[in-house]
Amino acid sequence: MTALTGLTGPLTGPLPGPVTGLLTAPPPLPLAHGVGAQHDLPLSPFYAYAGAFAALFVSFLSLGLLWSVSRFRGDQAGRPLPAAVQRLADATATRTALRLLGAAAGLAVVLYLLLGPDDPDRNPAPGAVYVLLWVGLVPASLLLGPVWRLLNPLRTLSALLPTRRAPRPLPPRLGIRPAAAGLLLFAWLELVAPDNTTAPVLLAALGVYTATGLLGAARHGPAWFEHADPFEVYSSLLARLSPFGRRADGRLVVRSPFNGLDATPPVPGLVATVSVLLGSTAYDGFSDNPRWITTLQTSSLGRTLTATLGLLAAVALVAALYALCAGVLRLLHRELATPLTSFAHSLLPIALGYLVAHYFSLFVTESPRTVMMAAGTDNAPSPAPPLGPGGLATLQVVAIVTGHVLGVVAAHDRSVRLFPPARAVAGQLPLFALMIAYTLGGIGLLIA
Repeated sequence: MTALTGLTGPLTGPLPGPVTGLLTAPPPLPLAHGVGAQHDLPLSPFYAYAGAFAALFVSFLSLGLLWSVSRFRGDQAGRPLPAAVQRLADATATRTALRLLGAAAGLAVVLYLLLGPDDPDRNPAPGAVYVLLWVGLVPASLLLGPVWRLLNPLRTLSALLPTRRAPRPLPPRLGIRPAAAGLLLFAWLELVAPDNTTAPVLLAALGVYTATGLLGAARHGPAWFEHADPFEVYSSLLARLSPFGRRADGRLVVRSPFNGLDATPPVPGLVATVSVLLGSTAYDGFSDNPRWITTLQTSSLGRTLTATLGLLAAVALVAALYALCAGVLRLLHRELATPLTSFAHSLLPIALGYLVAHYFSLFVTESPRTVMMAAGTDNAPSPAPPLGPGGLATLQVVAIVTGHVLGVVAAHDRSVRLFPPARAVAGQLPLFALMIAYTLGGIGLLIA
């Protein structure tokens, strides 16, 4: 969420100062949410940039000297959990309970939109969509795996509808591109759309999401959700970094998140999906910049069109930088058949770092308030941020840098697997340059 649209609608009137909070109008809490949401962070630009560059350089150098063979085994790795845990996780009762929970939550959101207060500050539905769903899927997927696959109310509803013909297989070249498009549309709804917290707008968005999901499932079966449901793909990708997962034989295991990351399928649309996650988060941070707000208010194209072009430009820039890196890799290594997807998995930790930095304080302050409103507590105050300005700024930088260091590790392991030993380190220099560019850009949003 941004100070521009957030959950309070677009800005009108004179240019305000930094805006915080999400659903409330009380005095702003300091540093209410992450990257770029506030200005004048208590952070030295020199030390932030120098520390980030040093962490990446030392990681790259250490890996080059000490990591000469691939150590990750993808979906072949992991220590099996006890059989009782596996039986509980796979039990029909467990899966049914989760599906009913997801269906009940979805129905509650619709009822709040239809019958709840017209004031978004008193209606929990916007917070349920923009905070509990969008942001809450991050910790839920990291801790429990691809949870939306079981909670998805559209899967439950689709299973109850009668089918008249056998599902048609999805074209292999489609990949997860529909999910990337869906995530981009949701980012537009969250960051650009006027009146994006009002019941008519949210009901229209949910209607489009529901119709698309059910029609797709009617034609292509449950595989549609795995490839086209934006939240399911989003949750599944984040779950690659969970310490829990399944091996290729279906066994539930404890594993290194790097093994889960290494098992990420190089499907078409993976780069587009991660680019949407990175680009939309970057735009969310940049959109709080006073110069950009002034541009929106004075643009002859209108606020909505200008903001839409800004969002698309941010996503396109992230994708173009990665495509340029992939092109250089192909020039250096002619034998690399799929340069675009071979290293795309290394962008997932970076996307996670951006999400944590951007949404941490938003989630811990606004999710309890949304739950309290749903429980019937009107005008529930937002809890105080758990960290002071200095602590939150440090967390943001650490999240971004850690995400990039993990990306360097994932890229290096894939590099020593794909390239001859003599070229493994030099061959990933384009990726290292890309990581530096993304890191500097992320930290630049913090201190802009």
